[in-house]
Amino acid sequence: MVRFGRRPLLAALPGLALAGAAASARSASLKLGTATIGGGFPIYGAAFVDAVRVADPTLGFREVNTKGSLENVPMLEAGKLDLALVQGEVVQATFAAVGGPPSLLKVITAMYASPGMFVVLADSPYHGITDLKGSPVVWGARGSGLVVLGRYVVDGVGLDADKDFEAIYLERAADGPAMVLDGQAAALWGGGIRWPGFTTVASHPEGARFVVPDAGEIDRIVAKHAFLKRLVVPAGAYRGQYEPLDTVGSWSFVLARPGLPDSVGYRLAAALHKVEATRIRPRQLGETTAKNTLAALPRPDALHPGVEAYYREMGMLPQP
Repeated sequence: MVRFGRRPLLAALPGLALAGAAASARSASLKLGTATIGGGFPIYGAAFVDAVRVADPTLGFREVNTKGSLENVPMLEAGKLDLALVQGEVVQATFAAVGGPPSLLKVITAMYASPGMFVVLADSPYHGITDLKGSPVVWGARGSGLVVLGRYVVDGVGLDADKDFEAIYLERAADGPAMVLDGQAAALWGGGIRWPGFTTVASHPEGARFVVPDAGEIDRIVAKHAFLKRLVVPAGAYRGQYEPLDTVGSWSFVLARPGLPDSVGYRLAAALHKVEATRIRPRQLGETTAKNTLAALPRPDALHPGVEAYYREMGMLPQP
């Protein structure tokens, strides 16, 4: 694990006036919801907890392996979690109040962008999304936000994830790669840079290939689902992937339950800012920055008040 110097946060960041020394000295124990073992959320969650805990030792965490984004949101709303990792499409639906009242959840930070794509074996006949029509496809764990992303992507090219494919859903994300490697499935859907499922398949001796929307399909997808972003998987993200891959996806976020104290949000923002400033921050937190958070917000009022206060104090937002 990455190790940071354990200097008190107040000494490292002298601008922590809002919360005050007394507030920063109080310990907080936070339940953080991630997802099933084998996906990217538990790996990110562990790196997040380790980094923040070192930056501010008074912030304690208990990681909870949930079924993923679709379970994390109601658990946050019910106060069963303090923080949770949530995929972009689920965040979008939550803050757009699709099917319910306006959300009281708040953004603590953007996590990373999740470019979506399929992985297939290198010698398979599948080169485009439509080639996979009628074939068994592993969409992921049932509660995963990546499943939601996959539905939006194929819908954008006129396909239905359940009707046009032999849809396979998992109880654990870790079970997906083996189904491609042993021939039970033609493809595995997923998203992200160095996503564990893709890394497993790409590292197999038989090799792998990635299937993404073509240029015309990308245009159709973002025209129909404007909240999806054009994203690029850089060359070398996976073994045998020598060219960058253009696709679509979204940003995932760390969300907070309604009523999470402003002082806690402030301390989380300050700790993450300290992590951002160090040269030895965990690779998983490479895109977890204040700049990305502000750029990716699902709506202007989604930022947690404590985080907003810290950003204003540091000059990242104008004073009201």
